[in-house]
Amino acid sequence: MQGRAVYIKTFGCQMNEHDSERMLGILESKGFIEVDEPKHADIIIFNTCAIREKAEQKFMSSLGRVKYLKKKNPELKIIISGCIAQLQSEHLLNKAPYINYIIGPDNLHILANIAENELPQKVFTHENTDMANIELPAVRKTLVKAWVNIIYGCNNYCAYCIVPYTRGRERSRPMERIIEEVKALVEQGYKEITLLGQNVNSYKDKEVDFPALLEEVNKIEGIERIRFVTSHPKDLSQRLIKTMKDCNKVCEHIHLPLQAGSNKILKLMNRKYTYEEYFEKVNLLRESIPDISITSDIIVGFPQETDKDFEKTLNALIEIQFDGIFAFKFSMRPGTTAANLDGHISNDIKTKRLSTILNIQDEITERKNKSLEGTIQEVLIEGKDEDGLIIGRTKTNKIVKISSELQRGKVFKVKITKANRHTLEGNVL
Repeated sequence: MQGRAVYIKTFGCQMNEHDSERMLGILESKGFIEVDEPKHADIIIFNTCAIREKAEQKFMSSLGRVKYLKKKNPELKIIISGCIAQLQSEHLLNKAPYINYIIGPDNLHILANIAENELPQKVFTHENTDMANIELPAVRKTLVKAWVNIIYGCNNYCAYCIVPYTRGRERSRPMERIIEEVKALVEQGYKEITLLGQNVNSYKDKEVDFPALLEEVNKIEGIERIRFVTSHPKDLSQRLIKTMKDCNKVCEHIHLPLQAGSNKILKLMNRKYTYEEYFEKVNLLRESIPDISITSDIIVGFPQETDKDFEKTLNALIEIQFDGIFAFKFSMRPGTTAANLDGHISNDIKTKRLSTILNIQDEITERKNKSLEGTIQEVLIEGKDEDGLIIGRTKTNKIVKISSELQRGKVFKVKITKANRHTLEGNVL
């Protein structure tokens, strides 16, 4: 078994990225090594995303490209994991009979058996209510920062979102396990952790809610920075904002998906807040934490979005002044409420609206970055970019490029000399 090879290709969000780290951890414990090309692998894993049609198309293309490898080597195991695995299950086997196993996000631990045996069962997509209590090893992709799962699944059922159907209902991980993992990461030299979940704000372990968990993690010596994603606006409480302010290690950054500026569209999306409520929380965040950076998600072309509704989203960008956004065209996902709504928007209109959104936000992001020129920022060094420049990140989650040689994992005071649209440049003081 020593030296057998695995190739993992990951599509989608941070949850998938961390799931891939854990699958690699399981296989490494069984003697596997990771390789960069599928042709060198004994096991090929595609960890899939179903949030948008484009991600699904990319996966199917990748799957088709390894079919010839299975013909050349019948012993090769091809495994599909992630959200498409959960959604399509046996249908994937019908499309591509050369797949060996289908593993949903709740069943990653099955990989340990697959690595050692040929199992008679091919599909593992049953809901695992005990997932929050299963501890799995992980091979982290960076040496400075690490993801830590705190909650699995989602209870929100936003009209456009497939996640509750692929990752199940919310299950919070016991606080003691989270604390143990963070302390272990400190011993391994990690300086920054990101608490991870579809909606971290709804974390609940007995009497411990998310603000209380943040307070406990903040007490751990050796961790210098704490981040978290993702926060649902409806669950962003005044107490959480105060906790963010009071905990010195919690970074001055929050990703708070707005999705739309029109209350009509927000209601159709089942987001459970109005734009006015969202805007009020943004103001409270900025009053409490003046230097906070706020990023967001925007969906354009949701069913029944009129020109007037879209204008409200544009106005929201101008009024709120996000530091950055991820913007997407609405992608119809079978099985979601939005799939059955009337008034679907043409792709041409969605494309134009997306372009408009991105152009406006680019101007805002660049202007906000320019305001940082001449300021001094604390930058945690993460490594080098493809050009060999040292890169790090501010507490407000802005990337800084530095020409000096600096030690990874250390924090330096950096004077920002130049601001670009997506990065900053600076010199160490």
